[in-house]
Amino acid sequence: MSVSVLSLIRPLGSVSGLLQVGSLLGLALLLLKAAQLYLRRQWLLKAVQHFPSPPSHWLFGHIQEFQEGHELQNLKKRAEKYPCASPRWLSGSKVTLTVYDPDYMKMILGRSDPKSHELYRFMAPCLGYGLLLLNGQTWLQHRRMLTPAFHYDILKPYVGLMADSVHVMLDKWEGLIRHNSYLEIFEGVSLMTLDTIMKCAFSYQGSHHADRISQSYIQAIQDLNILIFSRVRNVFHEYDIIYRLTSEGRWNHQACQLAHQHTDRVIKLRKAQLQEEGELEKIRSKRHLDFLDILLFAKMEGRSSLSDKDLRAEVDTFMFAGHDTTASSISWILYALATHPEHQQRCREEVQSLLGDGVSITWDHLDQMPYTTMCIKEALRLYPPVPSISRELSKPITFPDGRFLPKGFLVSLSIYALHHNPKVWPNPEVFDPLRFAPGSAQHSHAFLPFSGGSRNCIGKQFAMNEMKVAVAMTLLRFELAPDPSRVPVPWPRIVLRSKNGIHLHLRKLL
Repeated sequence: MSVSVLSLIRPLGSVSGLLQVGSLLGLALLLLKAAQLYLRRQWLLKAVQHFPSPPSHWLFGHIQEFQEGHELQNLKKRAEKYPCASPRWLSGSKVTLTVYDPDYMKMILGRSDPKSHELYRFMAPCLGYGLLLLNGQTWLQHRRMLTPAFHYDILKPYVGLMADSVHVMLDKWEGLIRHNSYLEIFEGVSLMTLDTIMKCAFSYQGSHHADRISQSYIQAIQDLNILIFSRVRNVFHEYDIIYRLTSEGRWNHQACQLAHQHTDRVIKLRKAQLQEEGELEKIRSKRHLDFLDILLFAKMEGRSSLSDKDLRAEVDTFMFAGHDTTASSISWILYALATHPEHQQRCREEVQSLLGDGVSITWDHLDQMPYTTMCIKEALRLYPPVPSISRELSKPITFPDGRFLPKGFLVSLSIYALHHNPKVWPNPEVFDPLRFAPGSAQHSHAFLPFSGGSRNCIGKQFAMNEMKVAVAMTLLRFELAPDPSRVPVPWPRIVLRSKNGIHLHLRKLL
């Protein structure tokens, strides 16, 4: 009897011992992690000791500043109160230096610091590692390969394609205002910019204005814009394993799949078209190569190390950047003109004197509308399409005022706060196109709607051309006024949006 009891006690004792050892190991790991976080926080506190900021909670940081509807206002307050830059704590052990001074911007953008992997990696499942997310030598190789796609000889014939897409959008709006004179314009502008990028960069034949696949793609991009930004702000969602188990993670995965399906379809159709057209040299002699041509030819001829995954990443990147940021820009420009009728009318008169009835608009016209261009730039200052960008310092930096940051620190360049900084732009909330009049003096890095330095937007000329075409043709067709019951609320995500849409009153001009 005693033997059988002992035989039972021993296993129980061993299990109890294992549990005790496991508990001790767990406690030791917990203490080690706590010590690491403490040391990390001390290092961060020391790094930002010369940069004042609003009081922050030791665990939650400046979480109160990220409340919906108040974030941009808080950024503007920082730019007014704290010189050049201020730390923004996302949690007790995570902080970025938010920069809104042109001299600081110039220093950082003039270096070759990589984009922050900690922040931008959340975009990789959707966009892949294309020009937007690449760093170092690989980025440089891709940039050089794609630069010819934006030569002015390539861009010239695109103006007519842009005008066709805008014309379809305006016709649709004209039909809609017969039932309701107030319209939410962002969806229509987004379909138009997607149609334009498909025709110009991917030689797609047809219209995307009523294409269900295109509408699904645009919805997926809008969802991803929100989801990715939300993930950056959630400490628990940083871990891929945890994020995939959440409803947001599953939603993110579905949106990525939809975006990839659209991109794969574009590539497949383009390959089939190239095969029908015949030999590469014949194609080159017949027409200019578009964005997708350059990628496909470089891969087919073995002049690049592009894999199928790399090819899709570049197409995903340009599809996203080429339509979503431009759609945001055009929508906000039209809103700015709607709320400033005197400037709207002056732009309309300039366009009317240049284009008459607007039957055709050409490349040469784009440089002959100076006041409209000034208004476009002023709207981009107030509503920059990409509110902020981030860098991770690859080496220490000392700013012009002597303040210093160590290697490895994260820096957030707030384009929005820069453009609204009263020390940079007097009366920054006033819509004043004369800020951009010929001969006006401004800091080289005071206006950065397309970023700056070597990593500036490769498609900025394409985007400016599209904005001019869209604004000119819209003003010839409609008089714009705001909807006083639905004032847009700027919403800082990857791309600047309005939380409640952009609703305008459109009156058809005779």
